[in-house]
Amino acid sequence: MATKTPAAKTESVLSLRQKLARYSTVRNWLLLLVFWEIIGQLRLVADGALPAPSAILARMWVDWADYPPHIWATLEGAGAGFLIGNAVAIAAGVLFATFPLTQRLARGVNVALFALPPIAVSPILVITFSDMTPRIILAAIGCYFVTMSATVTGIQQTDRRIVDVVHAYGGRQWKTLIYAQMRSAIPAILSGLRVAAPNAVLGSILAEFGGGGRFGLGVYLIGSLGRGEPDRLWGIGLSATVIAGLAYFLFSLIATRLTGTSKAVTVPASPPAPKAEKSMVLTLALGTVSFALPFLLWWLMLAIMGTPAMIAKTPVGLFDYLFMMPSSLVSLGKLATALGQTLPMTMVGMAVGLSFAFALALCSVLYPAIIRGFMPVALVTQTMPLVALTPLLVLILGRGPSLILWITVSVTFFPAFVTMAQGLSMVSRAAIEVPKAYGAGPFRQLWLVSIPASLPYLFAATRLAVPRALLGVMIAEWLATGKGLGNLLNQSRGYLDYGMIWSVSVVSVLISVLFYQIVVAIEQRVLSKRGMAPAQ
Repeated sequence: MATKTPAAKTESVLSLRQKLARYSTVRNWLLLLVFWEIIGQLRLVADGALPAPSAILARMWVDWADYPPHIWATLEGAGAGFLIGNAVAIAAGVLFATFPLTQRLARGVNVALFALPPIAVSPILVITFSDMTPRIILAAIGCYFVTMSATVTGIQQTDRRIVDVVHAYGGRQWKTLIYAQMRSAIPAILSGLRVAAPNAVLGSILAEFGGGGRFGLGVYLIGSLGRGEPDRLWGIGLSATVIAGLAYFLFSLIATRLTGTSKAVTVPASPPAPKAEKSMVLTLALGTVSFALPFLLWWLMLAIMGTPAMIAKTPVGLFDYLFMMPSSLVSLGKLATALGQTLPMTMVGMAVGLSFAFALALCSVLYPAIIRGFMPVALVTQTMPLVALTPLLVLILGRGPSLILWITVSVTFFPAFVTMAQGLSMVSRAAIEVPKAYGAGPFRQLWLVSIPASLPYLFAATRLAVPRALLGVMIAEWLATGKGLGNLLNQSRGYLDYGMIWSVSVVSVLISVLFYQIVVAIEQRVLSKRGMAPAQ
C-alpha cells in the first residue's frame, strides 16, 4: 500500500479543514434560524415585533403579487447606477494611476464622495431630477469610490518586472497599461465590484425613500410602515437583503472563476495617496484647486441643468439663504439645534462601534471559533440595506437613543472589524515570536507587537467609520426619532423648504469631511513618529 507524501498529507488536512469550515457555517445558519423561529413563535421580542421565519415566509407568499414591480424598479435603478458608476470609476482610476497630477486635483471630490451621506442628498436629487434618475445617480455614487480606489491600487501594485518586459519589447505607456497593468488590476477591480454591487442596491433604495416614484422596495417599505404588520416589514427588508447579498456573492463567484480567490473585502478607507510634490508653491496650488473643485462642479452642474434657483441652490445662493435673508437667523437656529442632537449620537455611536469592532478583531486572533459562530449574524447586518433594517428595529427598540446607537453600531462595526482583523493578521510572525520567547502570553503579545504594528489599519477603520456613523444616525432620525439633521431634512422636504434641504445636505457632507480630515491629521502625526505608512 502506497504511503502519502508529506505534501499530499498537508493537502488532505487542508481539504478536511475546508469541509469542516463549510459544515460549521451551515450548522451556524441552521442554529440561527431555529433560534429565531423559537423566539418568533413564543413572541419573546416586543410582543411579536420579531416574527418567526415561517410567519415571514407565509406573509411573503400572501403578498407575492406586490413584489415583482417593486423588486424590478429597485433593480432597474441599481443596475443602471452600477454600470454607470463603475464605468466612471474604472475610467477615473486609470486616469489617476496614469497621470498622478489629476489624482491630486480630484482629491477633494473623491473625499467628498466618500464622506457623502446618501440620505442627505437623496431629497435634492428627487426635487432636481425625475423618473429613475435619482436612483441611478445615488446608486452610481455608492459604486464610484470603492471601485475607483480598487482600480488605482491594482494598477499601482503591478509587478515591476511585468512592466519591464513590456517596455523591453517596445511597449509604450498605453501598451503597458493594457497588457500589464489592467490585467494585474483585475483581482482588485473585482474586489471593488463585490462591495459596489450591494452599495448600488442601497443607493437605489435610499433614493426611493427620498420620494418620487410609484414602485421600489423603498417605496413599498415606507408605505407599509404605518400598518403595524411586522411580518410584512421583515419580508420587505429580507427581500432587499437577499438582493444585496446575491449581488455581492455573484461577483465573488466571478472573482473565484477568474482569479481563484473570493476573499471578502470592505470599502477602502481613503483614496490611494499620490506622491507628494516637492515644491511648496505647487503643493499649495494643488490643494487650493482640490478644495475649490467640488464647489465648482456643484455650480457647473446646476448651470448645465438649468434648474430654477428656487429649487437648486448654488454655493452663493446657499450663502444668501443662511446669512443674508430676513429668515436667516431662524434657519441657522434650526440647523444649530439639529446639529446639537445629531453630533453627540454620531460620536457616541462611532466610538461604541469602533470599540466593538476592535474587540471582535482581537477575538479573531485569540478565539477564532467564536468569530466563526458570530459571522452569520454579522454578514446579515452587512448585506441588509440600512433603510430596510431601521423600521424593523423600531418595532423592537422603540424610537429613543437606543435605536440610534444600535443602528450606528451595526453599520460601523463590520467594515471596521474586517479592516482591523486584516491588520492584525498581517503582523509578522517573526515579530510575535520575540515576546513569546520571553514568556509573554497571547494578550501580552497583542499589546506589545500586534496592536502597535497594525496601527495603520486601526486608523483606516476609523476613517471608514466616520461617514457610516453619520449616515446611520441620520437615517434613524429620518425614520424614527423625530430629531436631528435627519428629521430636519424630512420636515424641510414636506414644507418645500429647498434652502434648508440644501443646507442640511451640505452641512452633513462638510461634517463628514471634517471628521475624516481630523482622523487623517491624527493618523499622520502618530504614524510619522513611528515611521509607519497609512493603510489604504
